[in-house]
Amino acid sequence: MATLLGSIMTSHVPAIGGAIARNRQHEPYWKPFFDGFAPVRQWLAETRPDVAVLFYNDHGLQFFLDKMPTFAIGAAPEYRNADEGWGIPQVAPFAGNEDLSWHLVESLVAAEFDPVVCQEMLVDHAFTLPMALLWPDQRWPVTVVPVCINTVLFPLPSAARCLRLGQTIGRAVRAWDRDARVVVLGTGGLSHQLEGERAGHINRDFDLRFMDSLTREPEWATQYSINELVRQAGTQGIELLMWLAARGALGEHARERHRNYHIPISNTAAGLLLLEALA
Repeated sequence: MATLLGSIMTSHVPAIGGAIARNRQHEPYWKPFFDGFAPVRQWLAETRPDVAVLFYNDHGLQFFLDKMPTFAIGAAPEYRNADEGWGIPQVAPFAGNEDLSWHLVESLVAAEFDPVVCQEMLVDHAFTLPMALLWPDQRWPVTVVPVCINTVLFPLPSAARCLRLGQTIGRAVRAWDRDARVVVLGTGGLSHQLEGERAGHINRDFDLRFMDSLTREPEWATQYSINELVRQAGTQGIELLMWLAARGALGEHARERHRNYHIPISNTAAGLLLLEALA
């Protein structure tokens, strides 16, 4: 059976891609953010995952307001990105893991989730930037399964449903009849808002409480409705749903190995959390 190693949650703000492209990682503004990834890269070098399942949200590259699935999963042999208008260079394509994709699809449908299955799929910065942060040489050593969660067009899935989505995927990964080592990624947030009267909204206290909860009390965020989470974290801060799904995949018990929290990256509270799966 496959081994689920742990979950890595990180922000994906587009400005990260510009900083990488311009080699600005050691400038004072960016250094506290980029330095946070060294322990996570060391953990990846030690654990050597074969596959990454990545929870992210699409910003209009693959899905737009006329067609926005609540949950979508990639089942393609390869995933590419394209120009989104941010000036971020395109990266090398990602090899898909079709076997795991279809295993997850079957497991989700059996658990009464109904994901849109994409046998062709573009992936945007929410997918590519976390991968580039974890593997800076961009020679992707893992095959991938993208899992897209709608955080753009209301109504959004509840925190409880996203947690259950992650739990279902975690059980399916552990039941996958392959000798593979799997890491789960959750990208987005933390608190930020890009428009309106609260543009620039950052809620440090809420972010840190949310990060704390993911180790021993992942249900904590499910006490809030989507509207309440938006009030706390901002319109785009609702991307914390991907963190919650990635935590759900680990099951009941997890151990924190590393975290970093930095304000600001662009106008976003940038978080990084590495949780290791426990038996």
